[in-house]
Amino acid sequence: MFRRTIESDDRTRTGLSVIQRGQVHLRTLILLRWVAAAGQTATVLFVSLGLGFELPLISCFGAIFGLVSSNLVLASRGRERRRLTEREVFLLLGFDVLQLSVLLFLTGGLANPFVILIIAPAMVSATILSRRATIGLIVLAMICISLLGQYHLPLPWSGSPIELQPTYRLAIWTALAVAVVFIATYVWSVSEEARRMWEALAATQTSLAREQRVSALGGLAAAAAHELGSPLATITVVANELSKEIPADSPIAEDVQLLLSQSERCRHIITGLAQAPEASASGPFERLPFSALVETARASHGSGNIDVSVNIQENAIGDEPYLPYGPEMMHGLGNLIQNAIQFAHSQVWLDLNWDKETVRLVVRDDGPGFRASVLAMIGEPYISTRSVTGENLGLGIFIAQTLLKRTGANLNFSNQSGGKVEISWTRAILIKESMDGEKK
Repeated sequence: MFRRTIESDDRTRTGLSVIQRGQVHLRTLILLRWVAAAGQTATVLFVSLGLGFELPLISCFGAIFGLVSSNLVLASRGRERRRLTEREVFLLLGFDVLQLSVLLFLTGGLANPFVILIIAPAMVSATILSRRATIGLIVLAMICISLLGQYHLPLPWSGSPIELQPTYRLAIWTALAVAVVFIATYVWSVSEEARRMWEALAATQTSLAREQRVSALGGLAAAAAHELGSPLATITVVANELSKEIPADSPIAEDVQLLLSQSERCRHIITGLAQAPEASASGPFERLPFSALVETARASHGSGNIDVSVNIQENAIGDEPYLPYGPEMMHGLGNLIQNAIQFAHSQVWLDLNWDKETVRLVVRDDGPGFRASVLAMIGEPYISTRSVTGENLGLGIFIAQTLLKRTGANLNFSNQSGGKVEISWTRAILIKESMDGEKK
């Protein structure tokens, strides 16, 4: 389990680094360009041989050969590098725009029905490249569209060539320009939001994996303490017998006393490991009293000069509930408590309350509170929080909310003389989790 957690964490970090570099698989781009070359070849042959329209075949196949040649060069480099950098992808997509523009110039310009395909490279850029690269390809596509409106060979046709009125050519240019800008912007926005959400979820998984590693290490420590108890007891008994039999003036008497003191020290260390609640997330500490759980989450974060108080409300009804002790719960509560400590002026309150139906924890601080613009989007990744400088990107709250919702919690963020976060669980969810834990 411990090894699997580490491997999962490594895979998460690897996935994040790939996204940040903006790289793309070489074979994916090669495949897309082979499809484009095959489509262009089939269209030229069909229009020329099937429909009988006159085309400058040598020039058209020359343009297509340029695309095929560049793809063969890419394929020859495939064994050396499996990924292309953003700059290389940008240059290749720019080449594709120019190659298609040449082919459209030879076959009617804006009057060619396939002119819409000139926006395809910009769409590809919007899904995998940065905003700057996408804007560059949009500008290049618009320049090519403008030139094709003025300079092009006649559209292949039977009978007299088709002559478009200037107003209609302007309408086609406008439609293409609007399409390339709007669609590319829309695709880039959606893709960027998806990328940011994936990165945030990966960061959540990394945090949870780190917490699970801590729990796994605690379990290993408890197991080691249990296994070492018996041999250590034997060593202590033997050392005691030796101390009784060896005279005080013996040369090895001092060594025997040292052995006794060190064995006693080991016993204290092992006893401490075996008694620590954090040593294991199972067994008697699989569930903790509500107040003990909050105290444990609070203790894992330094408060500095901030006074953090845990208060059980007087109107609490019934016996104190037990909540599941696990990485999701501890890391989620810890993040919210740490967030309150970070922005508090001097005081943080952790108010506990429960009744027959609901268990509730309210985290309050005397800081500036949440800005109104943040409250509308709180819990989303990469948003500004209460930090005046705007350096905090909101991942802490996103991670906490994601992890706590996995335990069945509902979260509500508001302001009450400072920031206020209310976390609540229904008794039915806690009972169900308890039964599921016993079955496991």
